[in-house]
Amino acid sequence: MEQILHQLSKAVRSTIVGTEAQRKLIPHVLHDLIELETRPVCLTEIAYDWCSAICEYREGLEDWEGLLLASLEIGFRHLDPDDLGTIPMLTHTEHHLEMADAVFQNQKSETIADLLHAWTMGYSLFIPLSACTERLVCLHNFVPFSSRLRELVIISIGLIGYERLKGVGMERLAGLLDHLHVAVEDMGIWYDWLTLLLEILQTSEGAQRLSHQYWELLVELTIWWTQWLRHDVAYNPQIMASLAKAQEWSKLECWMGAVWILWPPEANGITEEDVGRSILLLFRQRPGAFEKLKQWMEQWSQRNDKSIPESFQRICKQAQEAAQRDTL
Repeated sequence: MEQILHQLSKAVRSTIVGTEAQRKLIPHVLHDLIELETRPVCLTEIAYDWCSAICEYREGLEDWEGLLLASLEIGFRHLDPDDLGTIPMLTHTEHHLEMADAVFQNQKSETIADLLHAWTMGYSLFIPLSACTERLVCLHNFVPFSSRLRELVIISIGLIGYERLKGVGMERLAGLLDHLHVAVEDMGIWYDWLTLLLEILQTSEGAQRLSHQYWELLVELTIWWTQWLRHDVAYNPQIMASLAKAQEWSKLECWMGAVWILWPPEANGITEEDVGRSILLLFRQRPGAFEKLKQWMEQWSQRNDKSIPESFQRICKQAQEAAQRDTL
């Protein structure tokens, strides 16, 4: 079967640059392949190669957009986004980048999902994703999200990363994240989203705009996947103070949970005085916060086989006692 497909691939490529009469055969071939019930892995690479050729020679092709979308469907529609890492990396060419306009203008959920699948599979360098960052951020305003498209957008956002995403503006990015309503069970690439949230939530606009749900998600990812952080994320000392000033107590609770895991005072440049001041304010407003923080730290300790920082018990106990005295 694979031998036949490779021979067919060569024939299709030759036909793309052939005579007009020959090119009229391509839609029939692609239609028959779409109907295949079983598709070998090699067909994904073959169909992706056709996409490059179709874009390169599109001026001589009638309805080149239709041929492009059919090739994407042949290569990717049958694949499960959860299997991204088990599929070989694809070779991306400059002509593949030219697919974005045709695919996004088509405004069909599954077609866009096909493209995102092609540009995220194999966990390569994901360079093609930068060609659709602007489109992704506002996509939910124009296209209903199928479950498959939603999953692939979540994967794509994590892979694109904050450095590229910040250029689109926090208001638009927060709008997409609110629409996605991301939860732990939605994600397969944990460390990318952990890094992304740490960077977003440490900006003043990100801290303000992202809903409480994403602060809770940050804590969950911190507990379970701290060891998978790709690089150190710098600590912003202004976040605790700004959350307390804005009286965002539920967000501050989550942020303190992440701080104790990622930047405990005894191991970083964070002063115990700053932590103690913020925790006291938190405990005054949320009496149950200590038990919540303790629960998170115990989960982290068990998951990572590490001891809870000594300063956690001491500072929290002091703040809890001071908060209790204030209520008397």
